[in-house]
Amino acid sequence: MATIDESPSAKRWLPLEANPDVMNQFLWGLGLPEDEVECFDVFGLDDELLEMVPKPVLAVLFLYPITGQSEEERIQQESLKKESGSKVYFMKQTVGNACGTIGLLHAVGNLASEIKLLEGSYFDKFFKSTANMDPYQRAAFLENDKDMEVAHSVAAIAGDTQASDNVDTHFICFTCVAGELYELDGRKSSPISHGPSSPSSLLQDAAKVIQEMIQKNPDSLNFNVIALSKKV
Repeated sequence: MATIDESPSAKRWLPLEANPDVMNQFLWGLGLPEDEVECFDVFGLDDELLEMVPKPVLAVLFLYPITGQSEEERIQQESLKKESGSKVYFMKQTVGNACGTIGLLHAVGNLASEIKLLEGSYFDKFFKSTANMDPYQRAAFLENDKDMEVAHSVAAIAGDTQASDNVDTHFICFTCVAGELYELDGRKSSPISHGPSSPSSLLQDAAKVIQEMIQKNPDSLNFNVIALSKKV
Protein backbone atom coordinates (compact mmCIF):
# COMPACT_ATOMS: atom_id res chain seq x y z
CA MET A 1 0.00 0.00 0.00
CA ALA A 2 1.32 3.48 0.56
CA THR A 3 2.01 6.22 3.06
CA ILE A 4 1.70 7.63 6.50
CA ASP A 5 0.16 11.07 6.81
CA GLU A 6 3.08 13.21 7.83
CA SER A 7 2.13 16.49 6.31
CA PRO A 8 1.21 19.90 7.69
CA SER A 9 -1.48 20.10 5.04
CA ALA A 10 -5.05 19.18 5.90
CA LYS A 11 -5.33 17.53 2.50
CA ARG A 12 -5.17 13.73 2.34
CA TRP A 13 -5.29 11.47 -0.69
CA LEU A 14 -5.94 7.75 -0.85
CA PRO A 15 -2.65 5.82 -0.92
CA LEU A 16 -1.21 4.46 -4.15
CA GLU A 17 -0.79 0.69 -4.21
CA ALA A 18 2.66 -0.85 -4.70
CA ASN A 19 1.53 -2.38 -7.97
CA PRO A 20 3.51 -2.06 -11.23
CA ASP A 21 0.38 -2.32 -13.39
CA VAL A 22 -1.29 0.55 -11.54
CA MET A 23 1.88 2.64 -11.68
CA ASN A 24 2.38 1.97 -15.39
CA GLN A 25 -1.11 3.17 -16.31
CA PHE A 26 -0.61 6.20 -14.08
CA LEU A 27 2.76 7.12 -15.62
CA TRP A 28 1.80 6.43 -19.21
CA GLY A 29 -1.42 8.39 -18.86
CA LEU A 30 0.49 11.45 -17.64
CA GLY A 31 3.12 11.56 -20.35
CA LEU A 32 5.82 8.93 -19.86
CA PRO A 33 6.24 7.17 -23.22
CA GLU A 34 4.67 3.71 -22.99
CA ASP A 35 7.12 2.24 -25.49
CA GLU A 36 10.16 3.45 -23.52
CA VAL A 37 9.55 2.94 -19.79
CA GLU A 38 7.83 0.33 -17.61
CA CYS A 39 7.59 -0.56 -13.91
CA PHE A 40 8.46 -4.05 -12.72
CA ASP A 41 8.31 -5.92 -9.41
CA VAL A 42 11.64 -6.71 -7.79
CA PHE A 43 11.01 -10.10 -6.18
CA GLY A 44 14.14 -10.22 -4.05
CA LEU A 45 17.39 -8.46 -3.32
CA ASP A 46 19.91 -11.24 -3.89
CA ASP A 47 21.99 -11.15 -7.06
CA GLU A 48 20.03 -13.86 -8.88
CA LEU A 49 16.68 -12.13 -8.44
CA LEU A 50 18.11 -8.69 -9.23
CA GLU A 51 19.39 -10.09 -12.53
CA MET A 52 15.81 -10.93 -13.49
CA VAL A 53 14.81 -7.25 -13.47
CA PRO A 54 14.78 -5.74 -16.98
CA LYS A 55 17.71 -3.37 -17.56
CA PRO A 56 18.63 -0.60 -17.65
CA VAL A 57 16.96 0.45 -14.41
CA LEU A 58 16.25 4.19 -14.23
CA ALA A 59 14.87 4.43 -10.68
CA VAL A 60 13.89 2.23 -7.75
CA LEU A 61 10.81 2.73 -5.57
CA PHE A 62 10.83 1.28 -2.06
CA LEU A 63 7.82 0.88 0.22
CA TYR A 64 8.61 0.32 3.88
CA PRO A 65 6.82 0.46 7.25
CA ILE A 66 7.00 3.54 9.43
CA THR A 67 8.31 2.46 12.85
CA GLY A 68 9.67 4.17 15.93
CA GLN A 69 13.18 3.30 14.82
CA SER A 70 12.72 4.62 11.29
CA GLU A 71 11.35 7.87 12.72
CA GLU A 72 14.34 8.24 15.04
CA GLU A 73 16.71 7.75 12.11
CA ARG A 74 14.83 10.27 9.99
CA ILE A 75 15.08 12.87 12.74
CA GLN A 76 18.77 12.11 13.19
CA GLN A 77 19.41 12.52 9.47
CA GLU A 78 17.62 15.85 9.53
CA SER A 79 19.81 17.08 12.36
CA LEU A 80 22.94 16.09 10.42
CA LYS A 81 21.62 17.93 7.32
CA LYS A 82 23.09 15.20 5.17
CA GLU A 83 22.96 16.21 1.89
CA SER A 84 22.03 17.26 -1.52
CA GLY A 85 22.65 19.28 -4.56
CA SER A 86 20.59 21.52 -6.78
CA LYS A 87 21.24 19.08 -9.60
CA VAL A 88 18.69 16.71 -8.06
CA TYR A 89 14.96 17.23 -8.70
CA PHE A 90 13.40 17.04 -5.24
CA MET A 91 10.14 18.03 -3.61
CA LYS A 92 8.65 17.94 -0.12
CA GLN A 93 5.51 16.02 0.76
CA THR A 94 2.73 18.16 2.20
CA VAL A 95 -0.27 16.04 1.18
CA GLY A 96 -1.11 13.03 3.32
CA ASN A 97 -0.77 9.66 1.56
CA ALA A 98 0.81 11.26 -1.52
CA CYS A 99 4.18 9.51 -1.17
CA GLY A 100 3.55 7.04 -4.00
CA THR A 101 2.90 9.84 -6.46
CA ILE A 102 5.79 11.90 -5.10
CA GLY A 103 8.09 8.88 -5.43
CA LEU A 104 7.11 8.59 -9.09
CA LEU A 105 7.53 12.34 -9.61
CA HIS A 106 11.02 12.08 -8.12
CA ALA A 107 11.80 9.24 -10.51
CA VAL A 108 10.51 11.03 -13.61
CA GLY A 109 11.91 14.41 -12.58
CA ASN A 110 15.46 13.05 -12.62
CA LEU A 111 15.20 11.29 -15.99
CA ALA A 112 15.42 14.30 -18.27
CA SER A 113 18.61 13.03 -19.92
CA GLU A 114 17.17 9.54 -20.41
CA ILE A 115 13.55 10.00 -21.41
CA LYS A 116 11.76 12.64 -23.47
CA LEU A 117 8.30 13.26 -22.06
CA LEU A 118 5.38 13.47 -24.47
CA GLU A 119 5.16 17.08 -25.54
CA GLY A 120 2.19 18.90 -24.08
CA SER A 121 1.46 16.08 -21.61
CA TYR A 122 0.78 16.60 -17.92
CA PHE A 123 4.33 15.63 -16.97
CA ASP A 124 5.79 17.89 -19.64
CA LYS A 125 3.86 20.88 -18.28
CA PHE A 126 4.41 19.96 -14.62
CA PHE A 127 8.18 19.68 -14.80
CA LYS A 128 8.54 22.79 -16.95
CA SER A 129 6.39 24.73 -14.46
CA THR A 130 8.30 23.51 -11.39
CA ALA A 131 11.84 23.41 -12.81
CA ASN A 132 13.03 26.54 -11.02
CA MET A 133 11.05 26.08 -7.80
CA ASP A 134 12.46 24.98 -4.45
CA PRO A 135 11.18 21.76 -2.77
CA TYR A 136 8.52 23.59 -0.75
CA GLN A 137 7.24 25.56 -3.74
CA ARG A 138 6.94 22.32 -5.69
CA ALA A 139 5.00 20.80 -2.81
CA ALA A 140 2.58 23.74 -2.78
CA PHE A 141 2.19 23.51 -6.56
CA LEU A 142 1.30 19.80 -6.31
CA GLU A 143 -1.06 20.38 -3.39
CA ASN A 144 -3.11 22.79 -5.49
CA ASP A 145 -2.93 20.78 -8.71
CA LYS A 146 -6.42 19.43 -9.35
CA ASP A 147 -5.37 17.42 -12.43
CA MET A 148 -2.84 15.43 -10.42
CA GLU A 149 -5.25 14.96 -7.55
CA VAL A 150 -7.75 13.39 -9.95
CA ALA A 151 -5.11 11.24 -11.65
CA HIS A 152 -3.82 10.04 -8.28
CA SER A 153 -7.36 9.23 -7.12
CA VAL A 154 -8.08 7.17 -10.24
CA ALA A 155 -4.84 5.23 -9.77
CA ALA A 156 -5.43 4.74 -6.04
CA ILE A 157 -8.75 2.95 -6.57
CA ALA A 158 -7.40 0.86 -9.46
CA GLY A 159 -5.37 -1.46 -7.24
CA ASP A 160 -6.15 -4.99 -6.09
CA THR A 161 -6.76 -4.05 -2.46
CA GLN A 162 -9.45 -1.82 -1.01
CA ALA A 163 -8.17 1.73 -0.72
CA SER A 164 -7.96 3.16 2.79
CA ASP A 165 -6.24 6.28 4.07
CA ASN A 166 -5.34 4.57 7.36
CA VAL A 167 -1.87 3.25 6.52
CA ASP A 168 1.55 3.24 8.14
CA THR A 169 3.90 2.66 5.21
CA HIS A 170 5.85 5.04 3.02
CA PHE A 171 7.31 5.21 -0.51
CA ILE A 172 10.74 6.62 -1.30
CA CYS A 173 12.72 6.74 -4.53
CA PHE A 174 16.33 5.91 -5.34
CA THR A 175 17.97 7.31 -8.44
CA CYS A 176 21.42 8.03 -9.83
CA VAL A 177 22.26 11.67 -10.55
CA ALA A 178 25.72 12.84 -11.65
CA GLY A 179 27.39 9.63 -10.49
CA GLU A 180 25.76 9.49 -7.04
CA LEU A 181 23.00 7.35 -5.57
CA TYR A 182 20.32 9.55 -4.03
CA GLU A 183 17.49 8.66 -1.68
CA LEU A 184 14.54 10.96 -2.37
CA ASP A 185 12.04 11.07 0.47
CA GLY A 186 9.45 13.85 0.63
CA ARG A 187 9.29 13.54 4.40
CA LYS A 188 12.92 14.70 4.61
CA SER A 189 14.15 18.18 3.91
CA SER A 190 16.60 17.26 1.15
CA PRO A 191 17.94 14.36 -0.93
CA ILE A 192 20.25 11.94 0.88
CA SER A 193 23.44 10.87 -0.89
CA HIS A 194 24.47 7.24 -0.48
CA GLY A 195 27.75 7.56 -2.34
CA PRO A 196 29.01 6.76 -5.83
CA SER A 197 26.76 4.95 -8.28
CA SER A 198 26.13 4.65 -11.99
CA PRO A 199 23.19 3.83 -14.26
CA SER A 200 24.53 0.30 -14.68
CA SER A 201 24.83 -0.34 -10.93
CA LEU A 202 21.82 1.67 -9.70
CA LEU A 203 19.67 -1.37 -8.89
CA GLN A 204 22.43 -3.19 -7.00
CA ASP A 205 23.46 -0.02 -5.14
CA ALA A 206 19.88 0.76 -4.13
CA ALA A 207 19.37 -2.87 -3.09
CA LYS A 208 22.25 -2.60 -0.59
CA VAL A 209 20.69 0.46 1.06
CA ILE A 210 17.27 -1.20 1.05
CA GLN A 211 18.66 -4.37 2.64
CA GLU A 212 20.12 -2.30 5.47
CA MET A 213 16.73 -0.67 6.04
CA ILE A 214 14.95 -4.03 6.05
CA GLN A 215 17.44 -5.52 8.51
CA LYS A 216 16.59 -2.77 10.97
CA ASN A 217 12.96 -3.90 10.95
CA PRO A 218 13.27 -7.71 11.12
CA ASP A 219 9.74 -8.21 12.47
CA SER A 220 8.02 -6.55 9.51
CA LEU A 221 7.12 -8.15 6.19
CA ASN A 222 5.57 -5.02 4.73
CA PHE A 223 8.20 -4.15 2.12
CA ASN A 224 7.93 -3.75 -1.65
CA VAL A 225 10.51 -2.86 -4.28
CA ILE A 226 9.59 -1.70 -7.78
CA ALA A 227 12.01 -0.84 -10.58
CA LEU A 228 11.37 1.72 -13.29
CA SER A 229 13.20 0.35 -16.32
CA LYS A 230 13.90 1.60 -19.81
CA LYS A 231 12.72 -0.57 -22.66
CA VAL A 232 15.46 -1.44 -25.15
